[in-house]
Amino acid sequence: MSLKEKIIHESLKLFSLKGFLSTSIHDILEAANTSKGGFYNHFSSKEDLFYHVMEEANRIWREKNLSGLDEIENPIEKIIKLLENYRDRYLKDAENFPGGCIFITLSVELNDQRPKLSKEIDKGFIGTKNMLKRLLDQSKKQGELRKDVSTETVTEMLFAIMLGASVIYGTNKSTESLDKSINSVIGYLQELKP
Repeated sequence: MSLKEKIIHESLKLFSLKGFLSTSIHDILEAANTSKGGFYNHFSSKEDLFYHVMEEANRIWREKNLSGLDEIENPIEKIIKLLENYRDRYLKDAENFPGGCIFITLSVELNDQRPKLSKEIDKGFIGTKNMLKRLLDQSKKQGELRKDVSTETVTEMLFAIMLGASVIYGTNKSTESLDKSINSVIGYLQELKP
């Protein structure tokens, strides 16, 4: 791992634990075992580092959550696999995200303090909702969802449950509670079939 990669990786963990605003450059230098010169040789500022950390966090999110989805034809089964991956591969990833989902941590922290940075996180939220809606629309078109199901409403509900499960798991680290939340929404999706 290069020094730049190490700084990004250690910052990812620190931002997950402490947030962006509470993580100092000194914290980052200490965690990455480098100097100010080592840091500024790769990043012009802490904000510049933020964008690199978001890139890495997005890469990990895709790797963890989208794993195996291409092998599934059925759109509802894709959503179920996404939810299972989110539960088992992403939220429980204490190596990369010891403080829980970095996107939740940073969106809450940065919304009022640094709206420009918060908008960067919101792009991922919008993308996730668009993906869920697209899969639900495909499923409805194929007759795998009841005709009375509002895909827009179900999309909002699924997204809210994903965020809620992340927040609850971030506070109590109870895998039992997390499993129950995600399993409940998977059961709900099954009930939407005709």
